[in-house]
Amino acid sequence: MAHTPDTTHTHGKRVSTPLEAQHPLDPLTAGEIATVRDVLVNAGLLKNRVRMTLMLPVDPPKATLKRWKPGKPFERRAFATLLDRDNQKHTEVIVSITKEKVVKKTVVPNTPERGQSPITMEEFVEINDLVKADPQWRAAMERRGHADLIDTAFCSPLAPGYFPEETEDEGRRYFRSLTYLIPKEGDSPWARPVEGLIVKVDMTEQRVFKVYDDPDAAPTHMEDGNYTLDVHGPARTSLKPIDIRMPEGPSFSVDGNEVQWENWKLHVGFNAREGLVLNNISWNDKGEDRPVLTRASVPEMVVPYGDVDETRYWVSYFDAGEYLLGRMANPLSLGCDCLGVIHYFDGFVNDDLGNPLKVDQVICMHEEDYGIQWKHTDLEGKPDTRRSRRLVISFFSTIGNYDYGFFWYFYLDGSIQFEAKATGVVFAGSGIPGTPNPHNTEMAPGLLAPIHQHIFSARLDVAVDGEDNTLHELEMVGIPRGPMNPRGNAFTWSDLQLKDEQNAQRLANGLAGRVWEVRSAHRKNYTGKPTAFWLIPEGKPVLLAQPDSTVYARANFATKHLWGTQYAENEIYPAGLYPSQSSGWQGLPTWTKANRSLDGEDIVLWHQFGPTHLPRTEDWPVMPVEYAGFWFKPHGFLDQNPTMDLPEDARSACAMQEDDCCKDGGCGCCSGRVCKCGNGGCACGKPKSAAKKK
Repeated sequence: MAHTPDTTHTHGKRVSTPLEAQHPLDPLTAGEIATVRDVLVNAGLLKNRVRMTLMLPVDPPKATLKRWKPGKPFERRAFATLLDRDNQKHTEVIVSITKEKVVKKTVVPNTPERGQSPITMEEFVEINDLVKADPQWRAAMERRGHADLIDTAFCSPLAPGYFPEETEDEGRRYFRSLTYLIPKEGDSPWARPVEGLIVKVDMTEQRVFKVYDDPDAAPTHMEDGNYTLDVHGPARTSLKPIDIRMPEGPSFSVDGNEVQWENWKLHVGFNAREGLVLNNISWNDKGEDRPVLTRASVPEMVVPYGDVDETRYWVSYFDAGEYLLGRMANPLSLGCDCLGVIHYFDGFVNDDLGNPLKVDQVICMHEEDYGIQWKHTDLEGKPDTRRSRRLVISFFSTIGNYDYGFFWYFYLDGSIQFEAKATGVVFAGSGIPGTPNPHNTEMAPGLLAPIHQHIFSARLDVAVDGEDNTLHELEMVGIPRGPMNPRGNAFTWSDLQLKDEQNAQRLANGLAGRVWEVRSAHRKNYTGKPTAFWLIPEGKPVLLAQPDSTVYARANFATKHLWGTQYAENEIYPAGLYPSQSSGWQGLPTWTKANRSLDGEDIVLWHQFGPTHLPRTEDWPVMPVEYAGFWFKPHGFLDQNPTMDLPEDARSACAMQEDDCCKDGGCGCCSGRVCKCGNGGCACGKPKSAAKKK
């Protein structure tokens, strides 16, 4: 297919909107989404009350992709899930966009094991109206003294979990709803939770079928949680501006969705479920593009709560599988999400009727200075310093009250880092001020915040020097006194190969410095050892729910820091394609029963990480960013430090202007350069050659 990029410049920022796919892994374009819709309409599949809950690009098989050459034609396909809202029947369809026809159609059984497809935008809106029309809910609001706030209240659409003992839920597509008071327009919708009022809404029958109204519930917390400067201002004036300038432009180049920055090459993708997807990540080593990762994304995250109260015991949101991270992604055209010289990528998702929706500037890419890369001061007192820099590729998604940033960092030394940033408004309930509660903290008087977890799942389709890899667990080991440790000071490391999927289900161990190493099965470095990368975990708590709980079954992927699997084409989502209302055990626990070999195979790593959040007063009214993530670092992949050729001035702010090096009577040149100050001005000059030692 031909590629016609639409590249615009806005306030010095570059924005790419491909009109046609140039690469088989490109995100779906607006035209392609419209084509899928037309094909389904013409096939009689998208009609009346049928809604498209999901549309995703279908990546070609690896063998097909390997044979493809730039400029050659290729087929484009999309996967769509259709929901008939009259009878909740699900139909999965694969459409050939290129041939404009339905390739495959499957009717999905409506069973608890299979689960329900993601909530639609139509359902988001309907829940609020359906709850407010219910007489039981209105009576509960009046009993609490909130009759005057019924019309302005917010009734949230919440994924319901799965509890087979609640027999009234059986066979339904439904959501739970909690109520929040909004006394005046513009107030935070999350600050005034109506405690002990839970509504279940059947989305097929379009009616409320159960209301739980706790007669002993605590009064509603009525203080506002507004966070804008008109409430908390005036803005401080003590912070001086930081000006990030790149007068020669960025160091990266962009061709469609393919990016090159220093030694790194990669392809930037985007879809409605995962959001940002990175493909074909390679490192150029002396002219050779050496593969590192075939595909990297965060296809799922679960937010389980540890409260036993009726209002919250069921909360365990799957923010990707139930709400769609990509569909809820932020347009970054406004705000300060990125600084510097920025390249944006626009994205497209589908609406409920299958029409394309543009998400402006959904992915941000820029460079950041990252401090010292390496430094040494020799015996003559001469320092040698090089500065680090990283390429940042990111997007943000807002799922109700929480906001999540997904940041991939690429470094000059061959390292890759992923960082999740959790912020937004903490999910809260109302309580009696000062009352002890083992499952909640008090963020503000009478405002309770349940203990909960944010467990992200990163899927890393590794390809360290190719698709034939092995997986190993390394950790530090103390040696008991004896012949191997006669003086008691010695320690070493262990190396355990994880040869199959059952053995590759692991927990982190920070006390032992445990890491997981992916090695090439065929290539060695110049010391004769296999080339390799380390996955370095943070090792925070895994899922804390008990093994006999339903959330343990539904989010079983979150019970381990690491799962290793042999690559299979359709194994992308660790809790299955439809975790909403699922009875569980889908995805990783099912796939790994086959116990496939990981010895010299095409391996996928699934890494779970994230904070367990015990909320604090400082988290209100908006939570400062909580960081979580991991590193993927070369370990014997390269023959030496790859940053030895970095320039001394590092092409950064350290390279001062001639008239800046002698401010306030002092000198300030970089990397051992000499600042010569005199009446005629200042200059950063090269140092004299150090005298040789006698």
